[in-house]
Amino acid sequence: MESSTIRILVVVAIIHFPVLIDSAVRQYKFDVVMKNATMLCSTKPIVTVNGMFPGPTLYAVEDDTVLINVVNHVNYNVTIHWHGIRQLRTGWADGPAYITQCPITTGQSYIYNFTITGQRGTLLWHAHILWLRSTVHGAIVILPKCCVPYPFPKPDKEVVVVLAEWWKSDTEDVINEAIKSGLAPNVSDAHTINGLPGPVSDCPSQGGFTLHVEKGKTYLLRLINAALNEELFFKIAGHHLTIVEVDATYVKPFKTDTVLISPGQTTNVLLFADQKQGNYLVTVSPFMDAPIAVDNITATATLNYIGTLTNTPTILTTPLLENATTVATNFVNSLRSLNSKQYPASVPRTVDYNLYFTVGLGLNPCPTCKPGNGSRVVASINNLTFTLPTTALLQAHYFNINGTMNGTKVFRLAYNANVQLVLQGTGIVAPENHPIHLHGFSFYAVGRGPGNYNPMTDPTKFNLVDPIERNTIGVPSGGWVAIRFRADNPGVWFLHCHLEVHTTWGLKMAFLVDNGRGPNQSLLPPPIDLPKC
Repeated sequence: MESSTIRILVVVAIIHFPVLIDSAVRQYKFDVVMKNATMLCSTKPIVTVNGMFPGPTLYAVEDDTVLINVVNHVNYNVTIHWHGIRQLRTGWADGPAYITQCPITTGQSYIYNFTITGQRGTLLWHAHILWLRSTVHGAIVILPKCCVPYPFPKPDKEVVVVLAEWWKSDTEDVINEAIKSGLAPNVSDAHTINGLPGPVSDCPSQGGFTLHVEKGKTYLLRLINAALNEELFFKIAGHHLTIVEVDATYVKPFKTDTVLISPGQTTNVLLFADQKQGNYLVTVSPFMDAPIAVDNITATATLNYIGTLTNTPTILTTPLLENATTVATNFVNSLRSLNSKQYPASVPRTVDYNLYFTVGLGLNPCPTCKPGNGSRVVASINNLTFTLPTTALLQAHYFNINGTMNGTKVFRLAYNANVQLVLQGTGIVAPENHPIHLHGFSFYAVGRGPGNYNPMTDPTKFNLVDPIERNTIGVPSGGWVAIRFRADNPGVWFLHCHLEVHTTWGLKMAFLVDNGRGPNQSLLPPPIDLPKC
């Protein structure tokens, strides 16, 4: 297909919601196409959905059924993951390649069909194969059912803010070269805010995103970290932000001047436009408290009060140091589930499976990896580096196909069992924060700490009252986190680091949850258009 050229423009992403009716069927068409995009004073072809970067926002209402027809017009295999959607009994629509489906090949299509049950808030969708999610991603906005108010002050307007990374090179070339060399891939050349990095030293003419606000109004910012490999700090000069939701779960509101958000995470904040007329700098910068290279270019945008005079100087803020561990820790420790009568924290109080997984990086021999001095960086869970099968695990499970799980790590769980999983960071190469994502579930982060987990003393400090509920959680550098969830969703569910480089290196595994009793507790049959390997 002939590619066309787009220039990424400054867009003010104020949401004016379409009219959405409760319990409807929403239908979307996602055409995966190549486009030429100009950024950082250079142009390259990128893979997009509907020619957009970021991609289109998917709107729905709690309890809607959503059908997205994904048509692949590019020369890459494609899958799309609806990150954070529970996919109750519909694992065929979850999206990770070779886990729940075989890829959509060039010229083919697949309809993702799922119902959004008991969820409302901000999530994201993204490609889940190769490194395509660098440009193939977008927001999911799930509105509450009709006449159900937010459990916080109603905003006057809502804004989707997608944070990401940008490489001047083709990202598939970047990771392929890294795999060949055995070393880590080159870091990105810029961070972006709604597709724009703002002016940078190598390209001072580069535009940035502008958010126009009206003094006295309240805005709900739906923050999404769609970056491949970096946790990010988000700040607005002169303004505090009130955190009201993370990963489509309401939280006890608290104020902060800095938001920490990991790849795959979402955070809703209230912004009160209560400062004097003017322009205020918005910054997005990396968090990394280990000796690991990151993209240290700060993305910038502008918060503009409507009516501000032209040429009014921008009020600045200083980005945090990348190793601001105290700020990051304080933010994470401030998060608590709302735990109200309407939105209770249903934390499992008993445990049927008590699991302990180590997560980290290591080195394997690689005689051909001359830049890596004969070694290749790998990643693992419990010292096992995951190998993708050639037939999707869910298909192998459903059709009872043997021999497809060699080199993988699949842990079987009984339906409706209560699971406690301690994720322990290790430091064979270097300890660093691992944002771990569990497909098919939300979980409660009941404990967290530095160093090694102590099974005798640490559980006595667990929060079983109002722990934060998430789908993606950071394992602190050289530390641990404990999560609990109920295995009430039959199917095969991916668990992996959401730093794409670590997933590539093998920091991933899957849970296989058995069917329960009867059809309402069993995986649905596969759709007729399910792609074949």
